[in-house]
Amino acid sequence: MKVKIRKGDLVEIISGKLEDKGRRGEVIKVMPDDHRVVVQGINIHTKHQRQVESQGRTLSPGLLKFEAPIDISHVMKVCPKCNKPTRIAISRDGGKVQRICKKCSALMDE
Repeated sequence: MKVKIRKGDLVEIISGKLEDKGRRGEVIKVMPDDHRVVVQGINIHTKHQRQVESQGRTLSPGLLKFEAPIDISHVMKVCPKCNKPTRIAISRDGGKVQRICKKCSALMDE
């Protein structure tokens, strides 16, 4: 499936958890097959890790905090020019694909 959001884009959370809604972050990872993205500092989960010994190494116990994936429909790309979340239009110019802001018609890939 083609997605219009890429790694490194600044996005805003438009739905989901109340504490994350309205916050902005950078996309760390895009999973197009699962229709999900991982956003830095958003959707923080805690995993309890117990001590494990394998192959002569010991993993220390404790709490691990990590960003969990969220559905791509819950995020919206932020336009660098107008600084607002916006939908994205695709323009094909001479074999080159460009993303355009629907609100201010600025190029998003610059």
